[in-house]
Amino acid sequence: VIHGRARLVLMVLLARVEEADFAYLREESGLTWGNLSANLMQLEAAGYVEIRKTFKGKRPQTWGKLSAAGAQAFTRYRRHMKDLLDL
Repeated sequence: VIHGRARLVLMVLLARVEEADFAYLREESGLTWGNLSANLMQLEAAGYVEIRKTFKGKRPQTWGKLSAAGAQAFTRYRRHMKDLLDL
């Protein structure tokens, strides 16, 4: 699940912060709103990301953060990739 380019970028961005809104993730990842939403839904379905919706005044805001399972999976993924690159 993590290995796709867009999902990997999102995991890296979310690993750096406690929580991020969709605007930040879209700007930093370069993804379109649709691609951002679709990839975050895949990560959420895998249990790697938690999504929270709020309102700022009358405007909806969507926030994402790594779940505990997501942080563990990302650590395993990084370790696995490091091991492959060290061969």
